[in-house]
Amino acid sequence: MAEALLDVRQLSRRFAAVDALKAVNFSVAAGEVHALIGPNGAGKTTFIHHVSGALQPDSGSVHFAGRDVTRLAMHERVRVGMARSYQITNVFLGLSALDNVALAVQGRADAGSSFRFWRPVRQEAALFAEAQDYLVQVGLGNKAGSLAGQLSHGEQRALELAMALATKPQLLLLDEPMAGTGPEESARMVELIEQLARHVTILLVEHDMDAVFRLADRISVLVNGELICTGTPEEVKNDAGVRRAYLGDHL
Repeated sequence: MAEALLDVRQLSRRFAAVDALKAVNFSVAAGEVHALIGPNGAGKTTFIHHVSGALQPDSGSVHFAGRDVTRLAMHERVRVGMARSYQITNVFLGLSALDNVALAVQGRADAGSSFRFWRPVRQEAALFAEAQDYLVQVGLGNKAGSLAGQLSHGEQRALELAMALATKPQLLLLDEPMAGTGPEESARMVELIEQLARHVTILLVEHDMDAVFRLADRISVLVNGELICTGTPEEVKNDAGVRRAYLGDHL
């Protein structure tokens, strides 16, 4: 297996009387799609919050590209190469799709932009050309001038991915990218993630098991804050403990 890009060690977090994460050891190899699955309330989003820096653990550590990033804030983790999407789409609805991505481009530490407020950025042709390229990558090249609030839900999810890609991540954290999408939009999202996986390492949290087993190189199963299994899709599918705890209702 390739060297670990993300290495989580003994990560624990307690909320009041609930152990949300219990000494979780988890790694993502460079170049893979690693899916994290489990029933509702298993702790998946809490785990992603800790990886992205939205939450701090009670104990344990998060290492990224050989560096301990446990105490880095979210924006600092973006600068070292992490980007994240959310269960609830997080875009600027009153701005155009192009302006949304341009803001992400100029916010990148190495963008070299003289941007101070968003209006002057429109004068920077190179920045907007780059933003347009990211829209093309996610299938929104013809939606550059459309307000984000006028895009379909699936298009907004794709726009959020374009904004994440604009930070030039090494690791892309996708928190239920198919959430709220219909069959056609879900199929397009799966195809998009397959394309992105050729260029960036992905940690995928998703309830759509068809998508998970199509996309993932490895799968980890989280139940009640504990990691009960990690393996190839076939290994996880055939694991008796996983079937009892989760997959029996899905396969």
